[in-house]
Amino acid sequence: MTAADVRLMQGLAQRVTATRPDLVNSDASFGELAWIWGKGHAGHGASWPRRLWFAGGDLVAWGWASLPHQVRKSDGSVKDVTGAYLAYQVHPDHAGLVDEVIDWYDATAADIERTVLPSAADEFALKRWAAHGYETDLASLGDTGSWTQLNERDLIDVEQPVLPAGFRFRTADEAGPKAAVQAHLDAWAPSTYTAESYQGVRQTATYRGDLHILVEAPDATMASSTIMWLDEANKTAEFEPVGTHPGYRRLGLGRAMLLHGMHLARAAGATHTTVACLGASGHPKARGLFSSVGFRELSRDAPLIKTRTAG
Repeated sequence: MTAADVRLMQGLAQRVTATRPDLVNSDASFGELAWIWGKGHAGHGASWPRRLWFAGGDLVAWGWASLPHQVRKSDGSVKDVTGAYLAYQVHPDHAGLVDEVIDWYDATAADIERTVLPSAADEFALKRWAAHGYETDLASLGDTGSWTQLNERDLIDVEQPVLPAGFRFRTADEAGPKAAVQAHLDAWAPSTYTAESYQGVRQTATYRGDLHILVEAPDATMASSTIMWLDEANKTAEFEPVGTHPGYRRLGLGRAMLLHGMHLARAAGATHTTVACLGASGHPKARGLFSSVGFRELSRDAPLIKTRTAG
């Protein structure tokens, strides 16, 4: 996976978003592609095989597999990832290519347990995955499951953000790389994020430091942060990631930051915004936050799994 690949894949995300935004898979959105590749390619790129399908010079499908690897977190712990996961996207005008994507994934992952997250709205793809032996991942669909939903709202009427006294908005351009990295580490600890990860994010073609927002506390701690990814073709801004330092939660910082971001997005030409969150009932906090600023569900994952014994 290269930065050039990511830009091509983002182009496909833009074309699908323009006609069927509900068919954009959770790890295949304009912003998610840049974020995942940017923060992880230096450390995990060797376990990330990919394949691209073209028609008439345009990218119309891609598959991006994550194979077994080790993940080292900021607290020193190491996690062994033993299964395979596939991110993918197929343009709806070339829906039949999903069979080639599945065959490539099965050949690439071989005898490893395989998971994938197609859109629940993609009825054709769901039938094809089932035909290849993939079944509903019941564990992922449980109360504390890991499936996500994509939320959206327009920018017609956005209330003004209100921060507690002494807090202020900053951008990553203003605060600098060290502060931006620390803000993420504090919000997501223990995390795999590093200064090198942020360098990768900044190298993506669509990252903008003026749309990377932080909330600075009175003691100079960067208490909240988010990155907005502006899709100029669709006039859409995507928030990814969104996080707040545990010591500064329940102060309304996340809500104010999202509203501030919406105003910045509108000034940059966006007419609507999107954000993803865990959708299971056992993960209500992010969903409640996004709902409080007007986001409503657009689409959701349909988690599937194929075990070693399934062929």
